[in-house]
Amino acid sequence: MKKNSNLKLQKSKAHGYRFTVGRFLQMAVALVFLVFTARFLYIGISKTVNGQNLSQRTKQLYKRNQVIKATRGTIYDRNGLTIAEDSHLYTVYAILDKTSINYKNKPEYVVNKTKTAEKLAQVLPLSAEKIYQYLTPKKKVFQVQFGTGGSGLTLRQKKKIEAMKLPGIKFLETPSRLYPNGVFASHTVGLAQPIWNKKTNAQNLVGTMGIEAYFNKTLTGTDGYRISSVDASEYQLPNSNQVYKPAKNGNNLYLTLDSQLQSLLETRLSEVQKTYRPTSITATVEDMKTGKILAASQRPTFNPQTMKGLTKSYRDILVQDTYEPGSVFKILSFAAVVNSGNYNPNEYYRSGSVNIAGSTIHDWLTSGWGTIPFSQAFERSSNTGFVKLEQKMGAKTWKKYLRKFRIGEKTGVSLPGEQPGMISFKTPVDQAITAFGQGVTVNVMQMMQAYSSLANNGQMVKPQLVNKITDSDGNTIQGYQIKKVGTPVYSAKTRKVIVANMRKVLNKQSGTGSAYKMGNADIAVKTGTAQIANPKGGGYLKGDSNYIFSVVGIYPASKPRYCIYLTIKQPHLIGGGAEKILASIFKPMMQRIISIAKNDDVSTTVKVPNLKAKTVAQAESQTKQLGLNLVKIGSGDRISNQGVKSGEKLESGSKIFVNTSGKIICPDMTGWTYSDLHQFASLTDIKLSIKGTGTVASQSVAKGTELKAGRKLNIKLKE
Repeated sequence: MKKNSNLKLQKSKAHGYRFTVGRFLQMAVALVFLVFTARFLYIGISKTVNGQNLSQRTKQLYKRNQVIKATRGTIYDRNGLTIAEDSHLYTVYAILDKTSINYKNKPEYVVNKTKTAEKLAQVLPLSAEKIYQYLTPKKKVFQVQFGTGGSGLTLRQKKKIEAMKLPGIKFLETPSRLYPNGVFASHTVGLAQPIWNKKTNAQNLVGTMGIEAYFNKTLTGTDGYRISSVDASEYQLPNSNQVYKPAKNGNNLYLTLDSQLQSLLETRLSEVQKTYRPTSITATVEDMKTGKILAASQRPTFNPQTMKGLTKSYRDILVQDTYEPGSVFKILSFAAVVNSGNYNPNEYYRSGSVNIAGSTIHDWLTSGWGTIPFSQAFERSSNTGFVKLEQKMGAKTWKKYLRKFRIGEKTGVSLPGEQPGMISFKTPVDQAITAFGQGVTVNVMQMMQAYSSLANNGQMVKPQLVNKITDSDGNTIQGYQIKKVGTPVYSAKTRKVIVANMRKVLNKQSGTGSAYKMGNADIAVKTGTAQIANPKGGGYLKGDSNYIFSVVGIYPASKPRYCIYLTIKQPHLIGGGAEKILASIFKPMMQRIISIAKNDDVSTTVKVPNLKAKTVAQAESQTKQLGLNLVKIGSGDRISNQGVKSGEKLESGSKIFVNTSGKIICPDMTGWTYSDLHQFASLTDIKLSIKGTGTVASQSVAKGTELKAGRKLNIKLKE
């Protein structure tokens, strides 16, 4: 009986426990239900989760924000020939992670590695085996790239790969700048490079040196955008609102540079650099009437397309370096002496040396020429004579003219980092040696500004590099205006005396510039030899090569307009003097200037016609009439594409490449320019590896070989 009672009691307790647990579970479920109900009611009413508006997030899920990239402005020469332009490149990569699935449950990773490798090998300059190796890394990775072979792809190559519809193959777009002329006023034109922008989370082209940097805001456009509603399949919904802001492309710059002059200058400088290995060379050609710089370059230099030489020549020595100019500065001091009424050509002085406050100053010919008239001081480049002339006009007067010539002040030329130079003028010795270009430092553009006075009866004009600025539609925003600098430094009468003495410098018997004489050409010159200050302090460097040799020449001397100014620092004087070296640059350049001056109104550029869909015979006839040389790519007879767009300009005599269907046979590229190679590469799927500067000297694939898509050619250029 007692046993039954205990059993009933245990059952009663168990029942009570189950009841309690059941009630607790009911209450828990009810509580959870209430919480979820409350949460759903809250979400339904407030439409907010963790501070995020669900309505907005849902809209965002079906909205697509597309950035419309702006194009950086193009830089042209004065005739409309392209110097720098945008050229977007692409890098291909492959996703390998098998968790990459899109919303349609389709793979976004490489499914068939063998097939993918075989397909990509048709476009990339890599073998299928090499691509397969990239696709099968030893360690597990999310994605892989294909080295240099998968980078720098053109839009044409990208589209060809996209047409293959290979799962997992994606592209990165890299904005890049094309410099089709290679070494071409590299420091003046400058460089634009892709730099990561944290605000836009993308790469943008930014000018880092030269005109590209100085006019970066002008050249840089403003990106646009498109916001549209789409369905789950990424198609735009009909009748949906669309927000659209077009991109505003950057403005274009037309420089004052003349491509023919600039190309010739680069060739001559490269020859001198190779032969005589100077520390540096500068060369500038200017239209002194207007201040337009027609050509400007330096050595060392770099190739902005390949970046070769950039690390060793980042400084623009035309404006960022200052130097003692030497005797070419005597044009300024002579102008001051004549204009101030202190020049008597028939008065005599003793040449050779002169003592100033205990310091002896010598002529370059230390024994001198005996007692000679002041009329010979300029042509013989007599330091002694100019010291005496400086004493005649007095330091106060000379300082006044130095200020009028704006020595020690920036020109404001449109290049970054210009240095103003300085004048040492405390002691009588300082004052005396400035008369022949020592004890004073200048930059090249300051000298060009001073020389411009020879074409304008003593009135200086500012050197300028930009001819006009246009918007992306070709409308002129800013035209060229001559900018006078101060008031005339000297009179027209003084100018005649200066030019007459510059003519005498060419005299073989007494002048220092007979090496620059060009038959009966109407030119006038002044030479210079400046000592180089010892960088370790204490005087000047010693030795026959430790000078900055220079020459300035004007044409026509009877009515000055054009000016060439050359400097060469510490050349190896092999087989001749500095005059012979500089003359090898000066004479060809001056000959071209004379030719340009005589044909100033004759255009040397032509507009490229539209050749697409024409037969090769029709295109050859049309381009021949324009003075262009047609280069056919492919074995077909009808043109499908052309290397230079219709409406753009080319120099008469240039090549224009056209593509036809059929096999591509490797041509003989000897003598091709970088621009020619760019046209060829843009029309084919052939990747070129280019080394050197100048024109094509050798190619890795023989002429007549069939070129298949993705083939790589190694090209060597030489000046």
